[in-house]
Amino acid sequence: MSRKYFGTDGIRGRAGVAPITPEFVMKLGYCAGKVLSRADVAPPHRDRPAVLVGKDTRLSGYMLESALESGLSTAGVDTLLVGPMPTPAVAFLTRALRLSAGIMISASHNPFEDNGIKFFSNDGMKLPDAVEREIEAALDEPMTPPAPSAYGKAERVHDAEGRYLEFCKQTFPKQRSLRGLKLVVDCAHGSNYRVGARVFQELGAEVYTIGDRPNGININDGCGATHPSTLARAVVEQKADFGIAFDGDGDRLAMADHDGRIFDGDELLYAIVKHRLREGRLKGGVVGTLMTNFAFEKRLGELGVAFDRAKVGDRYVLEMLLEKGWECGGENSGHLLCLDSHSTGDAIISALQVLAALVASGQTLGDLTRDLVLMPQVLVNVQTSRSFDFKSSSAVRGAVEAAESELAGKGRVLLRPSGTEPVVRVMVEGEDAERVKRLADSIAAAMRASTTPAAA
Repeated sequence: MSRKYFGTDGIRGRAGVAPITPEFVMKLGYCAGKVLSRADVAPPHRDRPAVLVGKDTRLSGYMLESALESGLSTAGVDTLLVGPMPTPAVAFLTRALRLSAGIMISASHNPFEDNGIKFFSNDGMKLPDAVEREIEAALDEPMTPPAPSAYGKAERVHDAEGRYLEFCKQTFPKQRSLRGLKLVVDCAHGSNYRVGARVFQELGAEVYTIGDRPNGININDGCGATHPSTLARAVVEQKADFGIAFDGDGDRLAMADHDGRIFDGDELLYAIVKHRLREGRLKGGVVGTLMTNFAFEKRLGELGVAFDRAKVGDRYVLEMLLEKGWECGGENSGHLLCLDSHSTGDAIISALQVLAALVASGQTLGDLTRDLVLMPQVLVNVQTSRSFDFKSSSAVRGAVEAAESELAGKGRVLLRPSGTEPVVRVMVEGEDAERVKRLADSIAAAMRASTTPAAA
C-alpha cells in the first residue's frame, strides 16, 4: 500500500489547503487516537489512553491544535497540551509521562504558510511505516464515536518546559560547564524561543539570543538553521566563541565558529564522533544518509569506524541505528542522533554534544574538524508537479549520464523527490567545485524543461 498522506516526516502542506484543514486534521486525530491507543501498539499506563500535543509558533497551529484535540476526544483519548515546544521535547515528554503517543504540529524548516503533523510512539520514536499505513487505512473508514460518557478530556501540562530543560542539561558532562564561553543562539522565531537559550545559560555560558520573538508568521524567516548567514554575522559582531542555530521546531542544528564559518551536519556529527572515539565510548559505527558527504565516509574509514548509509530522513537513520545497535548518526542538513541521550534528533542536545567535545579539547570547531575536508557538493531544488516522474524523462537521464561520465568515478549524482515538498533535489558531488555546480545546473535545467511546476 503506497502512502497517500504521510511523507518522510509526517503529513505536511499549506495550512488551510487539503490535507492541512481542520476537517481532515480532526479525523486524523480520531484515527490516530484509535490506532495509537490500542494495547498492542502502546501498553496502557492510565485508565484511559492519553496523547501529548505540542506545536511550534505558526499562527495556523491554534487551528490545528483545536482540531486534533476534538478528534482525539471523539476517539475516547485524553489530550495533554503543552503549547509551543520543540519537537524533541514532545518525544521526551511522551515517554516520560507514559503516554500512548505524542503529536507535534509543525512544518519544521518550511515557511510559516505551511504546517504539518508529526507523530511519536509511546517510546518517543518516530512511527514505523506500518503504523502510519494503519492510520491512513483508518482515514478511509467512517468515524464511530463512543457513547458521550467515553469521550476524552483535555488539560494543560504546566511544568513541561522545566522538565525538558533539566532533561537536556543532564546530557552534558557533569564535570564540565560552559563558563567562560560566549554563545550566540538563533531560535528561528520557532518553538525553541524560550528554552533554547536557557539551557546554555544554566550551564554557565553567556548567551546573546536572536530569533526569539515569534509573531506567528516570522518562523524560519531569514534566520535559524536554514539561514545560517544571520547567525554567522551575529557571532562576528558579538565577538562570540560559537554560534548555535535551530530550525522552527528544534530538531535541526547548524553551528558557527568564532570567525563566522558555518558548519553543517556532517562536520558537527564528525566532531561528536571524533570526541567519543578519543574517549573510547563510541558504540559501534555511524549511520549517515545518501546525502552524507563522501569525504565523511572516507575519513571514518581511515579512523577504523564503520559507516553505513540510510535513506534520506532521520527516521531511516534511526531505524538503521536500532537495527545495528549503534548510537550516532545523522544528516548533513543538521538532524543528528545520539541515542544514548535521546530517542530522536534534538538540536539542543546535539549542540551540547558538540560543545562537550570543544570544551574537552579546548579547540575551535575549525581545529577540531580540520582533518575532515568535505568534497564540494551542490544541491539544487527543482520545483515540479507532484505527478512528475523524473526517471521516465530521457532528457533527465541523458543529463545524469553525461554528468556521471564527466565525473569519471570521482564524484556522485543523486536525484530524489522531497518527502515534504513538491520538489526534486538534484545533488552533485565531486572534487572540483565549479564542475560540480555546472553539472548540477545542467541536470536541473533538463528537469525544469521536462516538467510543469506545481501550483502555488
